[in-house]
Amino acid sequence: MLNRFQNLLSFINKYSEKTMKRNENIIQLSRDHHFGLLCSWKIRQGIKKETEAKRIQKYVEYFWKSHLKEHFREEETILFPYIDDVLSERVKSEHRQIENLVYKISENSHHQCFLDFADLLENHIRFEERKWFPHLENNLSEKDLQDIGSALDKIHSDEKDDYQDEFWK
Repeated sequence: MLNRFQNLLSFINKYSEKTMKRNENIIQLSRDHHFGLLCSWKIRQGIKKETEAKRIQKYVEYFWKSHLKEHFREEETILFPYIDDVLSERVKSEHRQIENLVYKISENSHHQCFLDFADLLENHIRFEERKWFPHLENNLSEKDLQDIGSALDKIHSDEKDDYQDEFWK
């Protein structure tokens, strides 16, 4: 059991070391990313432990409905109107790819689909944190960022990932 916690702590520390200081107006979205990275980790742990595919499938569906779907909506309705460029197009495309993979998983619970989902989600988050968010911070005015922060404050909720079936343990 100690080894599991050490692995999780190592994962979190690895992520924390690589994160940049985020503009306070979009930090809520970065906090969501932390839970997305944990989702990927949990899926990989479940696969390593040879967890029944149906249990992982239910978690992916839960995480989509409870977290990712709303997070994507917030980014698309609040951030995208401020900047429409190749980086934003990539983010939109990856949102659709992740959504399509969730629907594929709902119909077909294969470990490879789970791994594809975990990899795509992690890579997407890393792109947003390392490229897209800094791009927004560098190219939007402080007023635009404040308007984004105000809009997020009105609709964003800091929900926790409180899924009960801890298949990854």
